[in-house]
Amino acid sequence: MRDPIWKNEPDDHDFPAAADYLALVAAPERVSSIVAALHAAPTVLKKAKDVLRAARLPLLPKDNPHVAADLAKVHAGTPLSPVLLVRGELTTGTPAQIADGYHRVCASWYLDENTQIPCRIVTPTA
Repeated sequence: MRDPIWKNEPDDHDFPAAADYLALVAAPERVSSIVAALHAAPTVLKKAKDVLRAARLPLLPKDNPHVAADLAKVHAGTPLSPVLLVRGELTTGTPAQIADGYHRVCASWYLDENTQIPCRIVTPTA
């Protein structure tokens, strides 16, 4: 299977999806400011294994329907959208949050855990 191809910009629907998730872990006014910051953040590259470790999330199985769909996109040469992240806090032990793109991170890990993933990262106080 080929390396994933990534889009330069997140898909428009990624931001509302991130807001839906973040609404479960943050107050509405914080969600709005975080999503606005994600829109404006630069895109950086991070390894799939490091994103999962920072978020303290398990690797989803390869046969998870969403992971499998992303792996199929990679196989077909369809570009994947960058991942939207909220930075954790080392001193308090707060994990990073994958606001959108958990399945894409897992799919990338199956291709190579060192895969460089385009990410937008903001701090929760943004």
